[in-house]
Amino acid sequence: MIPGVAANFSQDTIWVSVVKAVLIVVFLLLSVLVAIWFERKVVARMQVRPGPNVHGPFGLLQSLADAMKLLLKEDVNVTAADRVVYLLAPMVSVFCALLVFAVVPFGPEVTVPFTDLTTPAQLTDFPVAVLYVLACASVGVYGIVLGGWSSGSTYPLLGAVRSTAQVISYELAMGLSLVSVFVMAGSMSTSSIVESQTRLWWFLPLLPAFAVYVVSMIGETNRLPFDLPEAEGELVSGYMTEYSSMKFAWFFLAEYINMLNVSAIATTLFLGGWRAPWPLSAVGDGVLNTGWWPVLWFLAKLWALMFVFVWVRGTLLRLRYDQFMVFGWKVLIPVALAWVVVLSVVQWLRGADVVGAGTGGGELLLTAVAVAFLALVVAVLRPGRARRRPDAALGVGRTEHAPPTPDPFVARSRVLDPFAGGYPVPPLPGQHLPPSPRAARRGGAPDVVDPGDAGPRPDEPVQEESR
Repeated sequence: MIPGVAANFSQDTIWVSVVKAVLIVVFLLLSVLVAIWFERKVVARMQVRPGPNVHGPFGLLQSLADAMKLLLKEDVNVTAADRVVYLLAPMVSVFCALLVFAVVPFGPEVTVPFTDLTTPAQLTDFPVAVLYVLACASVGVYGIVLGGWSSGSTYPLLGAVRSTAQVISYELAMGLSLVSVFVMAGSMSTSSIVESQTRLWWFLPLLPAFAVYVVSMIGETNRLPFDLPEAEGELVSGYMTEYSSMKFAWFFLAEYINMLNVSAIATTLFLGGWRAPWPLSAVGDGVLNTGWWPVLWFLAKLWALMFVFVWVRGTLLRLRYDQFMVFGWKVLIPVALAWVVVLSVVQWLRGADVVGAGTGGGELLLTAVAVAFLALVVAVLRPGRARRRPDAALGVGRTEHAPPTPDPFVARSRVLDPFAGGYPVPPLPGQHLPPSPRAARRGGAPDVVDPGDAGPRPDEPVQEESR
């Protein structure tokens, strides 16, 4: 056995490992096809429409038809691109995405049918397996960055730069949320973390860390409302703009595999991994946690988190980029850091046996602290407490308590020149148009007018300007 790892791989030969690796790749490819169909169906039901229903029963073959379409499309290469990096970038994204499931446990030890072989339902594991997962996610973003840079075009480069800033920001929050699991489980091995959740799943006593992870995993995978690297309205599909045919399909494949990756890690670290839910785990002295049953529980939790991705996409709108970055750096990271400090203090009290750790009092205290901490964060960040003031006078992204609405005929600050640069633009919130020359000639009129006052008043006769 490997020191610090709960799973026993002593009976695995090289051929067993190869078969496991092939099964994982096949599972991921089939899961991507199902995920595309699943997303279209769920979003269609949310929008009261049928969704895919022509190709195959219930439209199940629609994803296969889309894959064949991408495979048979004309493969266009950009003349100004760096040819080697241009072809290598999507391969890097897919390869790094496929590596993560190597350390994800699908279940405990299982017996292969028609043989006497007993092996863990996991390819491999080692004492720092979670750090390996973070490393794969970090290297995978190089595919996006290199893809945007090598295209030799402006919009893909902007999408690549956005992706770099986004992944760095949200990977920090994600890594800090995982520190809480390391503190509680005392290990970074995925099989050991699942073994540590025999009595209590970590999402409950580590509720703030779980909430930060769920938000971070959506931002990490560039999904709505955080799909800024490929915002179609402003970047023309971002870093994938100059890709077509199968090279585009590789990026598309990597995105959905990464969704499965982060969902599997959340299941393993916070939701008990392959363990059955509480009412079922007590049936028959835990018989549902043995054999092939745990694979079913793992897949059920995995697809429940995939539903969260689709649910969020069908519910929320895309954020503005400065709001997105402010939320990552000024909300998620401070909350994750503060929770690590609080958890360390509680763990010290448990270690000193101040709260009766041996009788289960530590878990109750930690759960109460987690709920109170999360309630405090929600109270501080509740909607309506403060509003965003994006105008230039206050600085982009600054938060200020909303003052009473000023009388537009009295306000004399933040005057906007609508014709600066040669094109008329509407005023931003808090800005006003400059004084009206016509009103100044009348005398006694206010110096600053309402932005909506674009023409003469209803009771004012129209006067032609003298040339």
